[in-house]
Amino acid sequence: MEEMSLPSLFELARNIHLLASQSSADKETVRKGCQALKQCEEMVGKLGLFSINESKEDISTTNLKYILVPYYLAELTEKTVEGDRLQILKASLVKLKEFISFCEAMELVPEEELEASAGGPNSNVDRRAKKIARFKRQRAAESKLLEIKESKERRMRSTRASALSTPVEAEEEDVLDYDGEEEREAWLITISLDICKAFDLMEMLKKEEEMLIAIKEKQLQDGDEGISQAILDERAKTAEAWHRGAAARAQYTKPAAPITCATFAQDVLEGRAQVSQAHEHKHQQPLIFGPASLVGGRVTSERERMAAQVFQPGHRLPTMSIEEAGLTEMNMMNDWQERTAKMMAEANSSWYNDGQKPKQGEEEDEDDDAAQDKARAWDDWKDENPRGAGNKKLTPCG
Repeated sequence: MEEMSLPSLFELARNIHLLASQSSADKETVRKGCQALKQCEEMVGKLGLFSINESKEDISTTNLKYILVPYYLAELTEKTVEGDRLQILKASLVKLKEFISFCEAMELVPEEELEASAGGPNSNVDRRAKKIARFKRQRAAESKLLEIKESKERRMRSTRASALSTPVEAEEEDVLDYDGEEEREAWLITISLDICKAFDLMEMLKKEEEMLIAIKEKQLQDGDEGISQAILDERAKTAEAWHRGAAARAQYTKPAAPITCATFAQDVLEGRAQVSQAHEHKHQQPLIFGPASLVGGRVTSERERMAAQVFQPGHRLPTMSIEEAGLTEMNMMNDWQERTAKMMAEANSSWYNDGQKPKQGEEEDEDDDAAQDKARAWDDWKDENPRGAGNKKLTPCG
C-alpha cells in the first residue's frame, strides 16, 4: 500500500467503503480501508491539493473526489469493532466535523443546513421539517446521479456503434469537454449527497455517545464505591501516562514538510514517485522578507523563521534598482559616444586625407582635359546621329 499512488489508494478505499456500506466487509477489510484513507489524507496534506483561500470553482475536477476522504474515514472508523466504543465514536465525530467544516468553507453546504446548525428553534416540528428537507435533497441527488450514469452509458454505446461504422474524427474535443463537465457535476452531486449523510450520521453518533456516557455513569453510581474509585484512579493514571508520553513525543515529532516542487507533486499524483522521496528534491531557499528585526538579525527558531517568511513576493525579484539600471545605460552611451568621436577624428585626420588629396594644379589640368574629351565625343556622336533619326519606325507613315 505504501507504493501505491494517490488515485489508486483512493479507489481502493472507496471500494472498501462501498462494501462496508453494504455490510459485506469483515473487520480486517475495514481496518485496511481505514489505513488506506489515512495514507490518502497524509498525501493530500503533503501535496497541498486544497486551501481555505480557494473556492469550489478553483478546485480541479480530478481533485474534487479527495474532499470525501474525511467522510469515508469517519464512516469506516464508526464500523470498527475493536477498542473502546466511546473513543471510536469521538474519532468518527472529529472526522465528520472536519469534513463538514471544509465543505462549508468551500460553499458546498446548503443554506438550510447552515441555518439549522447556527441555532434557532429546536422543537420536534423543526427537527422533523429539517429531516424531511434533507431526505428530499438526498433523493434528488441520487436521481440526478442515476440520470448522469445512464446518459454516460448511452453515449458510450452510441460512440462504440459509430466507431464501428465510421471513424470518429470530428467533434472529439466536444465529447471530451462534455465528459469533463459531466464528471465534475457528478462529483459535486456526490459531495452534496454525502453531506446529507454526514449530518444524519453525526446526529446518530451524538445520540449514541450520550447513551454510552449515561450508561457508564449509571454503572458507576450503582456499583460499589470502592470499585468506582478504582476505575476512576485507573482512568486518571492512563490519562496522565498518555499526556506524559505525548509531551515526550512532541519534542521529537514535527509535521511533515510540504511538497514545494510542482513537478514532483505531479509525479506523486500520477504514481511515478513516492512521498518519501521528497527529501531528494533540493529547492533553493527564497529570500526572507518581513520585519526588519527578524530579517536583519539572526533567525534562531522555527517560529521566527515562519514569521519572517510571512510577506513573500509572488514575482521574480529584480537584480538591480532603477537608478543602477539608468547609470549602467548612461555609461554604455558615454562609451559609445567616445568610440564614435574617436573614429570621426581618425577619419578627418591629415594622414588619412594626404594620400588621397591631389595637388591643386594637377587637379585643374585633369578636369580641363576630361571636359574637352567629353565635348569632342559628344559632337562626333551628334554628327553621326542627327536629331530624330531613330524615330522613323515609330511614325504612322514610316
